[in-house]
Amino acid sequence: MIRIMIVEDEEVIRKGILDLISRGAPDFRVVKEAHHGREALEYLNHNVVDAIITDIRMREMDGLQMVEKLRSQYKTLPVIIVSGYGDFGYAQKALQQGVTDYLLKPVDRKAFMTSLNKIRLALHPGEKQTDAPSAGNTTETGTPNDSEGRRLIHKLKAYIQAHPGEDLRLQTLSERVHLNSSYLSQLFKQTEGINLSDYIAEMRIREACRLLRTTGLKIYDVARLSGYQSPKHFMLVFKQHTGFTPSSYRDHEFP
Repeated sequence: MIRIMIVEDEEVIRKGILDLISRGAPDFRVVKEAHHGREALEYLNHNVVDAIITDIRMREMDGLQMVEKLRSQYKTLPVIIVSGYGDFGYAQKALQQGVTDYLLKPVDRKAFMTSLNKIRLALHPGEKQTDAPSAGNTTETGTPNDSEGRRLIHKLKAYIQAHPGEDLRLQTLSERVHLNSSYLSQLFKQTEGINLSDYIAEMRIREACRLLRTTGLKIYDVARLSGYQSPKHFMLVFKQHTGFTPSSYRDHEFP
């Protein structure tokens, strides 16, 4: 059994990596999930792992700083970096520290399995390399293929339309669909041709219009039920979208 430590401050990404390992690499076992480099180094003071998968940008201590400190004590410990930063400078520094692989988020499943095979060969040089498993319906860490992505965005839109007054922050929605928040934002724009934040605003203003036309609720209640905690902000956004103040919209006679 190959013992792995994941060092990643985003829970969605950690869970995605865990899922990939559990489904595609049964000979690997995650023994520790650390939120930053300092926590990882503290764990290594009293425990042993066979390899590390780490992000670069994290609070407390980032992945490159961790690997640099790591190399003074564990010169050959295999490390895979999974990062949202494709800048050559980051990759160059990582390679100078002797990392096994540098993968970009969202991580391609096949590339990830190939990296795990590199760790196998480093730890067991005589072992035959295995083929990376088929990606199935997921092509990236915690992310769907094209058809699955369209289905997911369709369900997300339906949820937003049905719950315009609830917490629709990007982080909340990404946790709901088990995707990295940056990737979800990109996927929505790619699929719908509109920013997710703009779509949410449209649905909230549509709900506000419905409430103004069909109820006698006070403006601040309409704002709250449409997802706006600040009536002043609500009135500003409402006028930007409709050209009316909420009061004048309510009084206006539409054909």
